[in-house]
Amino acid sequence: METNNDYTQDGTVDLRGQPVLAEKTGKWKACSFLVGYEAFERMAFYGIASNLVVYLTTQLHEDTVSSVRNVNNWSGSVWITPLLGACVADTCLGRFWTFTISSLIYVMGMVLLTMAVSIKFMKPSCENGVCNKATTSQIAFFYASLYIIAIGAGGTKPNISTFGADQFDDFNPQEKKLKVSFFNWWMFSTFAGALLATLGLVYIQENLSWGLGYGIPTVGLIFSLVIFYIGTPNYRHKVRKSQYPARDLFRVPIVAFANRKIDLPNDPSELHEFDMQYYFSTGKRQVHHTPAFRFLDKAAIKRDISTGSRPPCTVTQVEGAKLIMGMAMIWLVTLIPSTIWAQINTLFVKQGTTLDRHLGSRFQIPAASLGSFVTLTMLLSVPMYDRYFVPFMRKKTGNRRGITLLQRLGIGFLIQIVAIAIACAMEVRRMEVIKMHHINGPKEIVPMTIFCLLPQYVLLGVADVFNAIGLLEFFYDQSPEDMQSLGTTFFTSGIGLGNFLNSFLVTMVDKITGSNRGKSWIGNNINDSHLDYYYGFLLVMSTLNLGAFLWASNRYIYKRESTEVKDEFVELECKAIDLLP
Repeated sequence: METNNDYTQDGTVDLRGQPVLAEKTGKWKACSFLVGYEAFERMAFYGIASNLVVYLTTQLHEDTVSSVRNVNNWSGSVWITPLLGACVADTCLGRFWTFTISSLIYVMGMVLLTMAVSIKFMKPSCENGVCNKATTSQIAFFYASLYIIAIGAGGTKPNISTFGADQFDDFNPQEKKLKVSFFNWWMFSTFAGALLATLGLVYIQENLSWGLGYGIPTVGLIFSLVIFYIGTPNYRHKVRKSQYPARDLFRVPIVAFANRKIDLPNDPSELHEFDMQYYFSTGKRQVHHTPAFRFLDKAAIKRDISTGSRPPCTVTQVEGAKLIMGMAMIWLVTLIPSTIWAQINTLFVKQGTTLDRHLGSRFQIPAASLGSFVTLTMLLSVPMYDRYFVPFMRKKTGNRRGITLLQRLGIGFLIQIVAIAIACAMEVRRMEVIKMHHINGPKEIVPMTIFCLLPQYVLLGVADVFNAIGLLEFFYDQSPEDMQSLGTTFFTSGIGLGNFLNSFLVTMVDKITGSNRGKSWIGNNINDSHLDYYYGFLLVMSTLNLGAFLWASNRYIYKRESTEVKDEFVELECKAIDLLP
């Protein structure tokens, strides 16, 4: 006979809406069914993104700027559509069903893309390795397939990771400790999929068949979905506490503006808030008052509603709006780092195609395969970070994460600056070698090994261990309770807008520097351009952005929420303010 102690304390249920037993569901047992999908989905995405610029230039005959712009626009769409998927999950369907529908759309897009590069009449015809220009219908079918994938990704990306985090009970100390490592090992599975793509699939695409290179991850994706659904009895599902959680985001500033002429009480306890019994009976979490964005506190001023004034918001509702504003402030300073990350699949690849890529006398590695060193560095660094760095720093700081989330981001951003500085220095060296050997043609090979680009890839891999994982955990952890899917889209949309920003910068820099018959920094002939100037431009922007990040992080206030479990008061986040040193 099960007792209340045997069930999860956070109110999670099974697919039929029944309470679930803590011992038989959730935790890593459930997550083991999820990580397979994430690995294959990442393999599919990076199998496309890593080498897409090569396919566009060699098979569809697009110029450098157009191909970079189209890769960035597609990648940006893949990362920005999760905004819609998260809204659907948080307000209508829930994470499980939103993921289910979207994953089928994703698979359909992969099947169509595989057809676009495999079936004879759907792809450009080639003779002796030279491809004819694609027809309008072929181009339309190819890009339609890509953007169907982007739509599918919109529902899978924001929900699969948060659904995995839902498998750990915040009110169980042992499970909460396991959750600290969840995002590290979750990202480890994504890195494994990306490594397989950049090492294996890229080689298959360039040397065997583009159709086979896209077909393998398509089959893998279908297989991983079968595994995912086999694990359905083990999953925990969070119950939505409110029908329209985003409504408070609009209501709070409206009520605050209506009360703008009223003075705030000196004591925050005089603001409107439900008693603890309300939160205990509804299963919601109370968020404590913080001094950030004080003007929003006016939404919680108690007023006599019989006079026709608007009903006050609760402190918890006000703090939810404050959290979103604080997260938006941090989100803005992640756009430039996302622009740096976008170089891995675009200009870094074009740069690598001009260098000596031979291993021995016969074997030549694809330029995009160098991106595997970003992933390999992550795979090696994540276990070291989780098993050694976190326990060591935990003893020093007393923080259960070792360092705060914002400190983790700051370290990652600093390493990124070093990486782009090295990329700039290496491009300066490449240009010097070009001048020494009088190289002019776009297809002439510069007598430098492609492995001279290795340091910038490795450093970006180390940086991602800090900022990519840190951003995902930060936006999940700091989101209001009913908006965690939407909260994680801060992470994906930042990457998406970073890609769009890079597309915009590449286009504008090309137009400005190439006007009046000037030499474009990013021309079709990379050997007669000035990528070093563009990298220097990104270096300056990154340095200024780090200063903006330090300013924003020193003003960010972490959320403090609490609830009641088994007649005990539990505070889930004790830190009021965490500052970067």
